Amino acid sequence: LYILAPIVRGRKGEYRKDFKELQAKGFTRIKVDGTLYEIDDTPTLDKKLKHDIEVVVDRVAIKAEQKEALQKRLADSVETALNLADGLLIAENAKSGDQKLFSAKFACPVSGFTIPEIEPRLFSFNSPHGACPHCDGLGQKNDFDEELVIPDPTKSIADGAIVPWSKNFAPFYMQALQAVAKHYKFDINTPWAKLDRKYKDILLHGSGTTTIKTTYKSKNDSQWNSNKPFEGVITNLKRRMMETDSNASREKLAEYMISMPCDDCGGKRLKNESLAVKINECDISDIGTLAIAEAHKWFADLPDTLGKQQLQIAEKILKEIDERLTFLMNVGLNYLNLSRSSGTLSGGESQRIRLASQIGSGLTGVLYVLDEPSIGLHQRDNNRLLETLQRLRDLGNTVIVVEHDEDAIRTADHLIDIGPGAGVHGGQIIAQGTPKDVFACKDSITAQYMTGQREVPIPAKRRKGNKKHIQVIGASGNNLKDVSVKIPLGTFTCITGVSGSGKSTLTLDTLYRAASRTLMRSKEQPLPHKEIKGFEHVDKVIDIDQSPIGRTPRSNPATYTGAFGPIRDWFAGLPEAKIRGYKAGRFSFNVKGGRCEACQGDGVIKIEMHFLPDVYVECETCKGKRYNRETLEVKYKGKSIADVLNMTVEDAADFFEAIPSIRDKMKTLKDVGLTYIKVGQQANTLSGGEAQRVKLSKELSKRSTGKTLYILDEPTTGLHFEDVRKLLEVLHTLVDQGNSVIVIEHNLDVIKTADHIIDIGPEGGDKGGMVMAQGTPEDIYKVKESYTGQYLKPILEKKTISAAAE
Repeated sequence: LYILAPIVRGRKGEYRKDFKELQAKGFTRIKVDGTLYEIDDTPTLDKKLKHDIEVVVDRVAIKAEQKEALQKRLADSVETALNLADGLLIAENAKSGDQKLFSAKFACPVSGFTIPEIEPRLFSFNSPHGACPHCDGLGQKNDFDEELVIPDPTKSIADGAIVPWSKNFAPFYMQALQAVAKHYKFDINTPWAKLDRKYKDILLHGSGTTTIKTTYKSKNDSQWNSNKPFEGVITNLKRRMMETDSNASREKLAEYMISMPCDDCGGKRLKNESLAVKINECDISDIGTLAIAEAHKWFADLPDTLGKQQLQIAEKILKEIDERLTFLMNVGLNYLNLSRSSGTLSGGESQRIRLASQIGSGLTGVLYVLDEPSIGLHQRDNNRLLETLQRLRDLGNTVIVVEHDEDAIRTADHLIDIGPGAGVHGGQIIAQGTPKDVFACKDSITAQYMTGQREVPIPAKRRKGNKKHIQVIGASGNNLKDVSVKIPLGTFTCITGVSGSGKSTLTLDTLYRAASRTLMRSKEQPLPHKEIKGFEHVDKVIDIDQSPIGRTPRSNPATYTGAFGPIRDWFAGLPEAKIRGYKAGRFSFNVKGGRCEACQGDGVIKIEMHFLPDVYVECETCKGKRYNRETLEVKYKGKSIADVLNMTVEDAADFFEAIPSIRDKMKTLKDVGLTYIKVGQQANTLSGGEAQRVKLSKELSKRSTGKTLYILDEPTTGLHFEDVRKLLEVLHTLVDQGNSVIVIEHNLDVIKTADHIIDIGPEGGDKGGMVMAQGTPEDIYKVKESYTGQYLKPILEKKTISAAAE
């Protein structure tokens, strides 16, 4: 084996001085342009030609019995060669002449591709050292979408199929389009869908270097000719987006854009240099796409593929990774991808991730407080969560959990039951002690549900629906595996399955987005599917989610439900208001006149905390009442408008009992269990579940068309058994009016009242995404493969037994 130092690679020169220096250092052999010479006999080189010069540092005979001595000699020779050739060396088989080039630098010696020193920040998309420079580590970029630019492909260009060019400067753009059609010989009256793909590409992305002769004509009949390449619609929109300084123009152009993976990193968020580092042919992004359970297995199998030295390096790291992934699995998050962005996690998932990190810390003597950690968990995964909480306790910690889950209540060492009602009717300790002690308390509503004295009733019969259906065919977004389902309209339908099985992907990301796009003309982009039939049977679709009803103190239940308008009108109609000449606007805290100008009607002053969330403090001028003194002097039954906004919904319903326009809106808020919230309670103080029920009450107050499709995602979040019963009464009332309700749920009290169930599973992540069962609850519990069915079975069989006993 020759160890060679390549001191010259493809460079011109004679190099006589270099040869003398090498000879002085004791080197005796040299390869010049592939030929081996004694250094004394090196030929004179032509300085006009490029040469390759390699110094023979060592010649080694490979013998197995001399392994240790050979390794030391090779190490010395390699070091000498690397120093001589600035980090490069060549190993050559003396018999065959085969060569292999090695580099001690983070660079490819052939292509020159280099990477910085390998350190953790190189693999972080939050660091400029690792982030893809084209998308700044986001993995996504906003780009113009053909479907938004041409929303109706049945239209022709002449009929305005190209929406961004059909309004502003329409004559100018139309003349350009006509010139393109004339040049390429196609008809602008042909529907877009029937145009040849090559013409579509030219229209959207331009004619390249091909010039198009265009005659432009202005309104005053002046004419001018142009003979240059056609820019293309999307290319034009991109240029305008880059050049404009107007926010209004940017917002208008953004209507035709969607988020899509970055072209450079393919959505992986990292530099190519970072992705070049691989373990078992996988880069760090490939590992990030794995679900937690799959990643746990990948890392568990990794030691079998590592050498002795690699394993020694990796041992402690793998132990840490294994522990953290195990903790995440123990709290029921095995279905989440490691790279899942935090913004897409539910509140319960985020809380369980934080819980897993606490278990990993191994602390003792800590007081942990958790608010409903079971949110979003299927009954099957509940046991693992409870075992995790018990493990925290057994480490020597105290765990306080705010919960409505029956299993959690029964597992607790100590219960504190607060009530008896909500809002002004609550705030008392009804019972405390062991579960047995609390369940014996007759005044506890919780105890009555736990002992079976009260229950959410199972319907005597299931609705069959109105014989019309919405049919989703071939849904394949995220983890869905070509799923097809039939949802009967005029029924209460539950979408069930373990966490991460694909319920939201099917219901919200596919069905709702497609319905919203078809019925409401929204920009929603549904996930991949073949077809959805049946939208002609519904007139609108409403997603009642848990997003805030507003993000500022100005939004509140009164403004959101529309009750504030009639309240202002009523105060403006009072004798005192008429004498003073006050109109309804005087009683609005959104306009000047009647509001407190110190806080501009907010009732609070916002203090910006820069790197921390903003803090709101009560306004010192109006003391939180929002209005000035003169406005507050106008009273009805001794109450000013500020007093009305400070009333609970229950009190307001009684206060305005004689005024139907206000009373009815308060009643709908009561019907969804929000008797205790304030009429003017600031939106940013409402929980997700409360916001969802405010939205539901707004829909209830509207006149029903009987053809509305309502979609709700876990509406029982944060609800007590009694509140669940009230909510179900409201939802079933909507169905009784002819509407259709689809609910994504884990709560068995909700599921057991459904007319139709679609169970997705069997597991979360890649092991889910299949329809396990469809039908009535009685059909579902007979399917052994359905986890939901397994938990429904004892509940429904209990009903059958009690019915038989009667």
